[in-house]
Order: sequence, then C-alpha cells, then structure tokens
Amino acid sequence: LAAEIGNGPVLPCDLNNKDSVEALIPDAEKALGQVDILVCNAGITKDNLFVQLKDEDWEQVLNVNLTSTFRLARAAVKLMMRKRFGRLIGITSVVGVTGNPGQANYTATKAGMIGMTRSVSRELASRKVTVNAIAPGFIETEMTAALGDSILEEVQTRIPVKRLGKPDEVVGAVLYLASTVASYL
Repeated sequence: LAAEIGNGPVLPCDLNNKDSVEALIPDAEKALGQVDILVCNAGITKDNLFVQLKDEDWEQVLNVNLTSTFRLARAAVKLMMRKRFGRLIGITSVVGVTGNPGQANYTATKAGMIGMTRSVSRELASRKVTVNAIAPGFIETEMTAALGDSILEEVQTRIPVKRLGKPDEVVGAVLYLASTVASYL
C-alpha cells in the first residue's frame, strides 16, 4: 500500500481530542502544500449489549468514528472547494446498514457516516468535490480478530465467498474513488 500511495510525512493525531483533530488538516496542508484527498478510515469499538453500554464508551466511539470524521472533512472541504477539486472518502461498514448485536455505538457511527456522506455529496458536487463512502463487510483486521473465532466462523457462513475480506481488497476501491477517473461518482 505504501508503494502505491508514496512516502509522505507522518502526522499523528488523537482522534478523541478536538484540538488534535482540528490541527491535523492545517498541519497536513503545511507539510504537503495542499490537501486534495481525505480518507477517513478510523474506527474503534467498545462493544457491549445496549442496556449495559456505558456513556463513556458511547461517547468515545462517537468521537473517534464520527465526530472526528466530521471535523476533518469540514476542514479539508474548505480547502477543496477553493481549488474546485477534492476527494473525500469515508470508510464505513456494512453494519451501518444491517446493525450488529452488541455494537449499537459502532453501528450508529457508521450509519451516521453514510448519512453524512449522502448529504455532503449533494452540497459539494457542483464544486467538483466528490464525497463517497465505502462500506466493506468484515475485513481481516485487529478489530475483527478481537471478535473471537466462534463469532468469525458464524459471520463467514453469511458471506457468499465464505471468508473475510483483506485490507488490500478495499484499497483498490479507495484508489479508484480518489482518482480523476471517478469524477462522476
């Protein structure tokens, strides 16, 4: 993946900290000269049954997964609109559409990203800024590994290809949506 994207500066950001999030896009513009593409791919889980879900777990998942996406996108879009070019890509999840037991907070954030994408794409299309979301199914990551073998085996029975996806299989969609070839989408 790094070979396809290239080597660039590493700009750490605490997505649970408003000041850190709001500094990232200006820092990226200084480091890169411009910001044409933003991929919002952060996601954390704090799973629990709905009636046992703690307020702080709800708030942290919303802050990292949805609120930081909003703040980063808002800052980046201001730069993109001036240039009349930009690509905003959110990585959401299939559970944002289907729901998933024990993940009310996570699914709410991913559903929120889908709704935000639909609204913002209508606002920015005339400015040549595309806004898209990719909602992959279950992908082999540390997050899905934490679900445990029995849950993953059950999940795979519902997937037509009977396996989890690989991160590289999502990268192609991101690269396509980031390209000028996808200017209509």
